Amino acid sequence: MLAVNNLEVVYNDVILVLRGVSLEVPDGQIVALLGANGAGKTTVLRAISGLLDVHEGDITKGEITIDETPVHKYQASKIVENGVTQVMEGRRIFAEFTVDENLRVGAHTNRAGMTENLERVYGLFPVLADRQRAIAGYLSGGEQQMLAMGRALMSGPRFLLLDEPSLGLAPLLVAQIRDLIVEINAQGTGVLLVEQNATMALSIAAHGYVMETGKVVMDKGASELLADEDVREFYLGLGGDESVKSFREVKHYRRKKRWG
Repeated sequence: MLAVNNLEVVYNDVILVLRGVSLEVPDGQIVALLGANGAGKTTVLRAISGLLDVHEGDITKGEITIDETPVHKYQASKIVENGVTQVMEGRRIFAEFTVDENLRVGAHTNRAGMTENLERVYGLFPVLADRQRAIAGYLSGGEQQMLAMGRALMSGPRFLLLDEPSLGLAPLLVAQIRDLIVEINAQGTGVLLVEQNATMALSIAAHGYVMETGKVVMDKGASELLADEDVREFYLGLGGDESVKSFREVKHYRRKKRWG
């Protein structure tokens, strides 16, 4: 299990961004992390994947564990070696490399499994198999997102962190990305999904967390969140009391449930 326990993160030694965040991603499950822009979702992913230092961020309290072993002080490459890989918002592919070269770069921590993982990725993403020699910068937005996901899978992760995988994509491509996440998970990879498209995320997740201003303010099964009136108002845009502007104003703010 991947677990974040009472995590606090500060940027530039001044700005407190995460305020005691705790969440869990069991093996083989999809967990959704929802919240408005600026809530701290990307910072959670950066902390897990060891990328805070690139952004002048530091963990000042709490820990991140894999199977109860603390990993929050590891370098990013060692975290990948321990089974956690992130697909960042904006894809971040190597635009001048070919599709195949991008994928092979993703195997830098797992050279022994490169052939097997290439077969897996090309099986999941047939469009990439058809365009192995294509320059990545000339791919469509949807194809670049698939390439970014495929590159992350080249390390053979237990846990895949996805930051806004549907951002900027047409509805048909969003549905394709959704189905691919489900298939990746069905093959045994746990997924922590940060996604503005809350309906899509909760439709495939087993559990969900909602963040606001650096805190987890709701923690429920995904089906419960989909049915929750406040979630429907704030994140699905479905009705509700227009006078309520923040989760701080709803009666179950701060109520949390631990995994059983």
